[in-house]
Amino acid sequence: MKKTFQSGEAIIKAVDDVSFDVREGEFVSITGRSGSGKSTLLYQLGLLDHPTEGTIHIAGVDVGALSTKERTAFRLSELGYIFQDYAILPSLTALENVMVPLLMQGLSKKDAETKALGALTRVGLADRMHNLPSQLSGGQQQRVAIARAIGHNPKIIFADEPTANLDTETSRTILDVFLDLNRRGQTIIMVTHEEEYARLTDRVLLLADGVLVRDSKP
Repeated sequence: MKKTFQSGEAIIKAVDDVSFDVREGEFVSITGRSGSGKSTLLYQLGLLDHPTEGTIHIAGVDVGALSTKERTAFRLSELGYIFQDYAILPSLTALENVMVPLLMQGLSKKDAETKALGALTRVGLADRMHNLPSQLSGGQQQRVAIARAIGHNPKIIFADEPTANLDTETSRTILDVFLDLNRRGQTIIMVTHEEEYARLTDRVLLLADGVLVRDSKP
C-alpha cells in the first residue's frame, strides 16, 4: 500500500509500499519517529482516507471496492476509533456519547442505552454515566471514547496515540483497559511513539520515512 501527497512540485511518500497481515485477536502497535507515517497508515487501514495505491482487506472484504455508502456503513458497523483528543461531544453525557454510534446503526434507544452502559461498565465508568465531559478527567474522557469504540463489538479498534495527552499513571490505566479488551479477543491496532507501551503489544511495526523497516514481537 502507498499513500502520497503533492507538495508544490514534490511528491511526498507518506506510506511507501507497506504490506502486512493482522490476525484476529492480535494487538499490534505502529511506532516510529514523528513524521514517519504512523497516523497516515492508520487512517488508510481504518478507512478514514484512501490509499494512493494498493488494497486493504478486512475480514475478507476488499474495502477499496466498496461504494462510498458501503464504506461508511462498514466503518460504522465493523470498526471502532479512539483518538488522542478523545473526540467526544461536550454537550452529551458519557452515556449519550457512547449511544451515538449505536443509534446511528438503527438500534432503539432502549437497546442503545443497554449496550452503552455495558461498554461503560467494561471500562470502569458506570458510576459516571450521567457526567458531561467537562466533569471528567482526561483519562475518564478517554475511557468514554474507548467505551464508544467497543459498544457495537467492532472487528477492529484503531487507536491513534490514545495516551498522548495523558500523564504516565493515567496512560498506564488506559493501556490496561486495552490489554483487558485484547485478552477478551478484541483486535487492536494502535499508533504510539512510546516504546514502553509498544512493548506491551503482541507485535510492533516500526516505520521510518513511510517505510516498514521492522515487524517484530517485543
